[in-house]
Amino acid sequence: MNAIHLLSRRGGPLRIVCLGAHSDDIEIGCGGTLLELISWRRDIEFVWVVFSAAPNRAQEAQASAARFLKGAKHKQVFVKNFRESYFPFVGAAIKDFFEDLKQRTSPDLVFTHYRHDRHQDHRTISDLTWNTWRSHLILEYEILKYDGDLGSPNLFVPLSRNLCERKVKYLCECFQTQSNKGWFTADTFRALLRLRGVECAAEKYAEAFYCRKLVCSFLGKR
Repeated sequence: MNAIHLLSRRGGPLRIVCLGAHSDDIEIGCGGTLLELISWRRDIEFVWVVFSAAPNRAQEAQASAARFLKGAKHKQVFVKNFRESYFPFVGAAIKDFFEDLKQRTSPDLVFTHYRHDRHQDHRTISDLTWNTWRSHLILEYEILKYDGDLGSPNLFVPLSRNLCERKVKYLCECFQTQSNKGWFTADTFRALLRLRGVECAAEKYAEAFYCRKLVCSFLGKR
């Protein structure tokens, strides 16, 4: 499959915002893509936000962000403690944080949750992302879980075997509190990466996203 190269080099750093309702969401949804981006260029400025994390999960979130963002030019990591599973009911406070975040950065790319994710916290973050950044490139990532809400994504990022294994290794090592969950295993993460790799004719693995709006500008066209 022929690829379109987004976010090609230009003047100034590349600004990326990563949003996750819970500790480990960003890493599961787009961790491999972030590793790929950092291997491609180092002049990236990240804003990384985890909206809900108990103290032990907050420590895991910080440690994981440090691993996944190693080599980035600049990073700001926010770990908040909004009440898990109650995001629709504390939405005003979360919206206030989004408004503050909007004043901090005008990103080139935003990673957020899939709009039709069945988890209410995930949907709230996705909705507020679109409310906040209306003229930006937004990619919605997917989280494999019990609800069976995986869809048909339309944007794929092929990953080398090495990057795939790094993503899986970091997830399993950083989030020890999740090791008792039957789905939080290396083979689960590899399975989805392999499936998406098949769908985009990658050599082996890929991460997949939902891109709802993309504006194309052609050379010489005004």
